[in-house]
Amino acid sequence: MNPIQITPTEARRIALRCQGLDGAWALPPGKEGVAQTIQRLAYVQIDTIAVVERAHHHVLWSRRRDYAPPLLDELQARDRRVFEYWWSYGASYVPMNDYRYYLPRMRAYAESARTDQWLAAHQQVVDEVLERIRQEGPLGAAAFQAPAGFERGTWWNWKPAKEALERLFWGGRLMIAARRGFQRLYDLAERVLPAGTETSEPTRAEAIRWLVRRATGAQGIVSVRGSRWSYGDKSEIAQALRELLDAGEVAPVQVAGINKEAYYALPAALDVAASLAPSPRAHLLSPFDNLVIQRAHVQRLFGFDYSLECYVPPDKRRYGYFSLPILWGDRFVGRLDPKAERRAGVLLVRGVSLEPDAAVSDDFWPALAAELCAYAAFNGCAQVVIEAGVSPDLAAPLGEALR
Repeated sequence: MNPIQITPTEARRIALRCQGLDGAWALPPGKEGVAQTIQRLAYVQIDTIAVVERAHHHVLWSRRRDYAPPLLDELQARDRRVFEYWWSYGASYVPMNDYRYYLPRMRAYAESARTDQWLAAHQQVVDEVLERIRQEGPLGAAAFQAPAGFERGTWWNWKPAKEALERLFWGGRLMIAARRGFQRLYDLAERVLPAGTETSEPTRAEAIRWLVRRATGAQGIVSVRGSRWSYGDKSEIAQALRELLDAGEVAPVQVAGINKEAYYALPAALDVAASLAPSPRAHLLSPFDNLVIQRAHVQRLFGFDYSLECYVPPDKRRYGYFSLPILWGDRFVGRLDPKAERRAGVLLVRGVSLEPDAAVSDDFWPALAAELCAYAAFNGCAQVVIEAGVSPDLAAPLGEALR
């Protein structure tokens, strides 16, 4: 089948539509709409950085202005509509109705030589952890004491009980029942899974085809080389795409100007590509947002070279500790580095930059100011303050729009 030719603009707008960032999703309000948003996105990555509202909450707020963090807590702890496991990039909230497709990964982890050896060498700790949870209900790592003389050491140097909890969790015997603050509460999987959850394990090939379907529907446009996948090597992904192509579930795509990349999309997404239009809103996206987390993919489709600099030494940062990509229409036009001073009720703008090729009109600054004010409120801040270090050429029009 010959690839369907599309323009870069169409490719970007397909991605934005499938990511829920063009304002076209018509989902129910409140918690049900949040659950459906996670279902469409396939996952929402969890992150620990709290200089502004955490990434998983930010991702959902970017698509739903009625979102509030307690809604996600309820979907996990009370409604059991989502659970925690690993997507491509890190620990994530994923839809509970996808549970069975994670079973091959859980089993592979549980049966790995490294896990088996660790559990066998720490059988007493494992038995104690399981028995206490069985008797007491969901427990966090803080409920277990470290052995005498244990020193915390490096980031991954966990006390034995914490490591047992994590290994049992990744192997599927435990699940996260809820979070207290940001701390995981572990419980037996059978007590977390809702009644009627499908637990038949698919074959690896079935699971990879599922993954490719989910990723293609959520990302809009994918490639074997340029997309990061939760599991499966490139040959397995390519085989799954060939099978879905033969079945008519995906279509080959050629994006003009990107000659070395073979893309695939859902036929339904291609059918409406020419009619898609960008949102007039500006978006401040999380560095862990589903749209931007695949850095190379975003660079190819959007021409946006983005990296997170919080792990970079301060003297080597170009854009700031936690700069947020600025999406306007169907292009990334800049970055904004914020910090939420929650006690003072102030959102600080520590840096703003525009891309060298950013073509922004007079409508841009009011759109960015509106987004920034909404983002400040989302972070519990009533005021936006532009710090003195921001370039005057950018601080002036933004400050004017904020008045």
